[in-house]
Amino acid sequence: MRFMLAPASALAMILVGQANAQNAPDPYKVNPFLGKATAAPAVPAASSLEAATSLEAIAESRAEMAKPRSEPGYSPPRLSDGHPDLQGVWSNASNTVLTRPAKFSSLVMNDAEAAKARREHPQNIRQATDDNQKEADGLLNGRDLAAGRGYNSFWIDPGTNYSLTKGTWCTSWIVDPPNGQIPYSEDGRKWLASHRRDRGNGFDNPEERSLAERCIFFGRSAGPPLTNGLYNNNYRITQSANAVAIEAEMIHETRIIRLNAKHDPAVLNRYAGDSIGWWEGDTLVVETVNMNSTGGGSAPLTPSGKIIERFTRYNEKQVLYEFEVDDPALYTQVWKGEMGLNAAPNLYEYACHEGNYGLSGILSGGRANDRKGVSNFQNGRREE
Repeated sequence: MRFMLAPASALAMILVGQANAQNAPDPYKVNPFLGKATAAPAVPAASSLEAATSLEAIAESRAEMAKPRSEPGYSPPRLSDGHPDLQGVWSNASNTVLTRPAKFSSLVMNDAEAAKARREHPQNIRQATDDNQKEADGLLNGRDLAAGRGYNSFWIDPGTNYSLTKGTWCTSWIVDPPNGQIPYSEDGRKWLASHRRDRGNGFDNPEERSLAERCIFFGRSAGPPLTNGLYNNNYRITQSANAVAIEAEMIHETRIIRLNAKHDPAVLNRYAGDSIGWWEGDTLVVETVNMNSTGGGSAPLTPSGKIIERFTRYNEKQVLYEFEVDDPALYTQVWKGEMGLNAAPNLYEYACHEGNYGLSGILSGGRANDRKGVSNFQNGRREE
């Protein structure tokens, strides 16, 4: 099985979807995962998809972060030790992603804006129409790959809704900085360029391929922070008095969070870092440090950096997940995000290596080039 294959053309999917969306009923008037939604905050009279001033964006971000962590009147179930029960299967499948797409200038959307954004989202159009492709278009012989399709829509599950977090439709997980982007510093960019976090373009041996391609570690899912992708966006949380385990559906990476403990020696730098946790009222707080430079999630860290996560039951159907990334060596400020983890039915097996034909195919291709005397090194780097 290969990972991160090119998505279908966004323009083509939008054009197809727009033809059918004019008179189609909106199937997303009610979020299927959540209980009673709180009222969305006021938005400017002009569409939030239009330009907003920096002061408005700052105020919006601060207002969102200041909202209560639990739905008014909600009392979470508790374990015998008195702490809230976070256990269950939760999903962050969503049209919302970590950083804010350029088409959005605002963190929040009202109901009408969210409905419009859902109808126009390329992945939603693709899942509704499968790009109107038929078997005659090459679905069974691979000819559709020429259009940039790694999978047809049957095989993906990216979510069909923007995030409704604390009762608000959100356009990015990042809430601070207000522009919804990762605030890399110039020194941070140089550090990242000199500490490539993963391999992925060699042909000589498996170690030259990426960790995800080798079914070892998929940082986007495993985190921290927990972020979403094309499929396998579920997590299982298991909880005891002394530890909390978060199992990701992707590759089934499981992070063990030791409660009321000290960090392990720095020499034990795991792919997902070293996580310890404690309770602050009804919120589980997790601190992660010492992340292996070849692992990690969507937030790279130097040895001096750390990530703080917070888990709070928002209501019966959602866990509020917050994170903040603190690493002055990489970023101009501490940056923060929020998302709703929604109740999901189950965690499914991800048979990674059983279908991993791509890895053997890539290395076999490299050996075939060796026998022909053809170099795999082109244009200054190894390329497939």
